[in-house]
Amino acid sequence: MSPPQPPVCPPPAAAAPGHASAEAGHASAEAGHASPEAGHPPAAAAPRRRRGLARSVHLFRLFLKEQTDPESFYAGLAEDTVGQLADYCDLRGRTVVDVGGGPGHFTAALRERGARCFLFEPDRSEMLSRGTAPPGAVIADGYWLPVRDGGADVCLSSNVLEHVRDPLALIDEMVRATRPGGLIYLSFTNWYSPHGGHETAPWHYLGVRFAERRYQRRNGRPPKNRFGITLFPVHVGAMLRLMRSRGDVGIVEALPRYYPRWCQAIVRIPVLREIATWNLVLILRRRD
Repeated sequence: MSPPQPPVCPPPAAAAPGHASAEAGHASAEAGHASPEAGHPPAAAAPRRRRGLARSVHLFRLFLKEQTDPESFYAGLAEDTVGQLADYCDLRGRTVVDVGGGPGHFTAALRERGARCFLFEPDRSEMLSRGTAPPGAVIADGYWLPVRDGGADVCLSSNVLEHVRDPLALIDEMVRATRPGGLIYLSFTNWYSPHGGHETAPWHYLGVRFAERRYQRRNGRPPKNRFGITLFPVHVGAMLRLMRSRGDVGIVEALPRYYPRWCQAIVRIPVLREIATWNLVLILRRRD
C-alpha cells in the first residue's frame, strides 16, 4: 500500500507589505513545523507529462514577450516549472521554500498544486513589482533563510544563481533548509548561452562593457542586470562538477530547461553545453 497522503495545508496568512521583514520569525516557525509527512517515505511521483517540441515552442513564444509582457512570461514559466517538480514528487501538503521568487509567480503556482509555500525575497521592490506583496511573503536573504534545518520538503530557486556573488553559498543554504530525501530545484542562465547577458544579450559575446553601452544608447537607461553587480557568470560544466563532488546531495536530473527531454544529451557534451543549453535545471535530492 502506498503511504497516506498528508492533508492539504492552507497558504500562510497575508502579511502587510510594510511589515514583511518582521514576519520572518513567524514564517520560520511555520516552515519548520508545517511538514507532517517528513517522517514518512516520500509519496510516489506523478506520471511524467510529455515534454516534447510543442512545449518548447510554447515556452519560446512566452520568452519573446519577457520584456514587453513579463506577467504572461513568468506566470507561464511558473506553471511549467511546477509541472516539472510534480514529475518528481506529489506537491500536495508539502512545505516548499521559494527562494528569490520576486512577486510570487512560482509561489502562486505551487499553492494551486496544494503545496504549503513560503516566499523569501531579499528585494522589496521586486516583491512589490505587481503592486502588493504576495500573501505571507517575507523579506529575507537567500544566504540566511529563516527556516530551521531540514524544515522544507522542497527548496526552489528559479534563475537566481546568476544574480548572486556566491551561488555556492546560496546552494549550501538551500540544502541546509531541505530535509533528507527532499528535493532542491535550481535553474540558471549559463553565461555563454545566447541569453547569458540577459537584456544585453547576445552582445555580451563582444564584451560586457560594449554590451552595456549599446543597451544604454538604444534605451536611454543602463541595463537592470549589470555584470559584476547584479549579474555574474555561471557555467554548466563547473556547476555539474561541483554538485557531483558534494556528499550531501545527489543529482536526480540535469536538463536544458526550455528544450524537449530528448535534448538532454546536450548537457553531457563539453563546450557545446555552455552555449546550447541556454538555461540549466538541476534536480537535486538531499542525502541523509
